[in-house]
Amino acid sequence: MPADHGDLAASTDIAATPADEDEDDGTPAELDDPFAGDEDAKPIDMVDDEDAAPVGDRHWYILKVQSNREDSIRETLQRRISMQGLDRFFGEVIVPKEQVTEFKSGKKRVVSRKLYPGYILVNMILNDETWYLVRETGGIGDFTGSAGRPSPMLPQDVAKLLNKSEEKTDESPRLKINFKKGDRVKINEGTFENFEGEVEAIDEANGRVTVMLSIFGRSTPVDIEYWQIESV
Repeated sequence: MPADHGDLAASTDIAATPADEDEDDGTPAELDDPFAGDEDAKPIDMVDDEDAAPVGDRHWYILKVQSNREDSIRETLQRRISMQGLDRFFGEVIVPKEQVTEFKSGKKRVVSRKLYPGYILVNMILNDETWYLVRETGGIGDFTGSAGRPSPMLPQDVAKLLNKSEEKTDESPRLKINFKKGDRVKINEGTFENFEGEVEAIDEANGRVTVMLSIFGRSTPVDIEYWQIESV
């Protein structure tokens, strides 16, 4: 015998709405704040993968930095690398320098001179994390490169730089002589004081300059300490 339509509708309503559930009146539900803390919450144990081998090869990059702050910026960068635990991505950070012997007020002294003022070099694996750390270090402007992309140094340029540094370690400091062949100079001290002549040769190793002087009508080479002459 066919079921009565009234009985069927009642049966359907009962099945669709459990007795212990309120009817939906269209009011939005109030959900717990997903960002709210829990007083019983505990830190989640994170997997530390610091021992994993870094991906990629290290390359040398040139960083543009504030002039006269190269050494302090280098130290700051190294400190931040250590604090962030990113040592495995970085090699050396250097301020290229050479030792130069100068005479000032007749006194000899050895000083360090920057080869590239306003720049430091860093050996690193470039990825998002290391790029951000370097760029966010105070005093660093940017990587050198084209189209806004950091460009690593060419291998031959790196070799020249590192070889030059190694040679400077074993060599005696070279003198800083601000004259070149052909310059007109005046002698300030010694036998030929007040004589004028032309620079013929420069001996940086010994700090002497050969000057061609006119003596008795003849051009004569005379060796002079470089600090005893001045440009005319």
